[in-house]
Amino acid sequence: METVATAPVTVRRPLAPEESGRADFYALLARLFSAAPDAKLLRTLAIAPLLEGDGVDPGLARAWAALVAASAAFDAEAAAEEYEKLFVGMGPSLVSIYLGFHAGASAVDHPRVRIRRDLAALGLEPREGNPQPEDHFALLFEAMRVLTGGTPVRDPAPIEEQKRFFENNLAPGVFRFLSAIESTADANYYRRAAAFAAAYMKIEQQSFNLG
Repeated sequence: METVATAPVTVRRPLAPEESGRADFYALLARLFSAAPDAKLLRTLAIAPLLEGDGVDPGLARAWAALVAASAAFDAEAAAEEYEKLFVGMGPSLVSIYLGFHAGASAVDHPRVRIRRDLAALGLEPREGNPQPEDHFALLFEAMRVLTGGTPVRDPAPIEEQKRFFENNLAPGVFRFLSAIESTADANYYRRAAAFAAAYMKIEQQSFNLG
């Protein structure tokens, strides 16, 4: 069974540029929400090309430009402090990073049960030793990266499976999660990350609805 873990996107067959881009965006979101960006990632994002040209969504382009600019202005220590304050902290975090909180989970009907079942049906499982529950948003973004981009031992999932996982396990709470970050006064770098994620999630949702 394939594990869900943040890793570079390499697959058995070449991906179309659009699909490779989707997988890369999901990989970035998984990385940003699994832990604060380190100095290397910040430097990489700071010099990333802007999204330009025909067919580029203006909202996504603006959000990406803001994230690139924030990556150039922030250092790793400040980003780590912000991540800790927002998502970890002492006692309750400022913003829950779990789908269940934002999807209105109950003790008898928790998204983790469905996510665990859906991952198993797709031949996926969380990385061994990963202490995070299945509804951690970083894990959900990583699952979409695998479904979108594949791995060295599996091809990308059919678009119907991608859509099903997105609608079942991201759409119910991801926009509320990202909105909560954007409206939190202590969010600075992650306000930009959340705005970029929200713009991209909107495009994904629209694309799935058209399919």
